[in-house]
Amino acid sequence: MQEQISKEREIRLMKGNEALAEAAIRAGMHAYFGYPITPQSEILEYLTEQMPKRNFKVLQAESEVASINMIYGAAGAGARVMTTSSSPGISLMQEGLSYIASAELPCVVANVVRGGPGLGTIQPSQGDYFQAVKGGGHGDYRLIVLAPNSVQEMADFVFDGFRLAEKYRNPVMILTDGALGQMMEKVALPPEGSLEHVVPEWATVGKPKTREPNIITSLFIEPEKMQAVNIHLQKKYKTIEENEIRYEEYHTEDAEIILTAFGLSSRLCQKAVDLAREAGIKVGLLRPITLFPFPYQRISELAHDAKAFLTVEMNAGQMVEDVRLAVNGKKPVFFTGKMGGIIPSPEEILAKVEEMAANINNLTEVER
Repeated sequence: MQEQISKEREIRLMKGNEALAEAAIRAGMHAYFGYPITPQSEILEYLTEQMPKRNFKVLQAESEVASINMIYGAAGAGARVMTTSSSPGISLMQEGLSYIASAELPCVVANVVRGGPGLGTIQPSQGDYFQAVKGGGHGDYRLIVLAPNSVQEMADFVFDGFRLAEKYRNPVMILTDGALGQMMEKVALPPEGSLEHVVPEWATVGKPKTREPNIITSLFIEPEKMQAVNIHLQKKYKTIEENEIRYEEYHTEDAEIILTAFGLSSRLCQKAVDLAREAGIKVGLLRPITLFPFPYQRISELAHDAKAFLTVEMNAGQMVEDVRLAVNGKKPVFFTGKMGGIIPSPEEILAKVEEMAANINNLTEVER
């Protein structure tokens, strides 16, 4: 079966941004609305170049605010739609994303994260974790968040994103970064048209005589109605948590120190694990693939046998808060990270691991 799938896929050497864009076309995206911002502008450029040759539409909006509201309208009409941006641009989309989540419309949004806060730098970062997994905009809503760590996953997660968005009628965010967006790797692309799309029954495509008109809105003036909508949404998020948690483990079976990292940081941690194992240090890696829903239960289970955790991020410490919630005081949880667009090296991570291993039976969580 795997051989058959491999034969069906086309192998290319591509930038992460271009692989994501090509995957969107092959996943049957009907329309893309976006605005250029480094380091993700190649997505818009690639799609614009491909549009005359293929069956989808691209529109460069006048701003990120306009583009997310175009997504709202097209998704409401039942179209399969996507937008992309980078950190400051995603901030501008937050109001629209909250509307889309309340209206229960499927769409895919990719954030190719750059260093901040503010306009910051065009270098890669993971500083948008809080914004992505805690909602970001106003109100009690959640995005499904997928965190790729390779060019292959930047392509694959577009397909996964559309499937999940349409299954749960919820926006999905692909949280990647400027390094993954710009790096080139071999990628295996599924055939075009391999993800079926059916116009949903709730879409605003005109009213047949056989049913009441479809109304899509996020405005509910009566507090009782707004509460009912919120209760419904929270039940849906609970269902997502029960069914869609994804993670990857590497040498965790006997690990005394567990590294936790997502995205690009997880690749660096995997190399650090290899280096530590060569030095006789029992280290493993837990990599969350879905940041929401988060693998709290699995991390809690690992805390029974591990002696300590080290979370590695390209920020000041964001996912580490969820790791601490999962560990729930059973074992100490430490953090190491780089900010401002600097990428930590495996050797720097290894140095922190060696420091912890040297005092493994006396570690206390004194640093935050």
